[in-house]
Amino acid sequence: MSDASIEAGKPGTVHTVDEILPAPKLITLGFQHVLVMYAGAIAVPLIVGRALQLSPEEVAFLISADLFVCGIVSIIQSLGTTQYFGIKLPVMMGVTFASVGPMVAIASALRDMRGQGRCSARSLRRA
Repeated sequence: MSDASIEAGKPGTVHTVDEILPAPKLITLGFQHVLVMYAGAIAVPLIVGRALQLSPEEVAFLISADLFVCGIVSIIQSLGTTQYFGIKLPVMMGVTFASVGPMVAIASALRDMRGQGRCSARSLRRA
């Protein structure tokens, strides 16, 4: 049995998981968390935008929309709106990579169809 688990059983002691870290360490770890979230949040729009052959302005719009929605969802999750909605923990939500594969597949299929003349931008707008 470790010393931490022995001390955690004593009344008035704080388990290492529940301890509050010093401010410099909290700031450093918080900054690291934001950087990791940011990198993950912009990766999906960059991959999808490249697969769809979007212009740099359109990719920038995708990234802006993604960061905006991630921010709104993070606030909702952190604050919680009801007992059943929002986890009320300090989390940063991001976009999932699960959708990248299907979106890239759709983009390549559309590119192939356009190359064969079976699909035009006009026919996509009507759909």
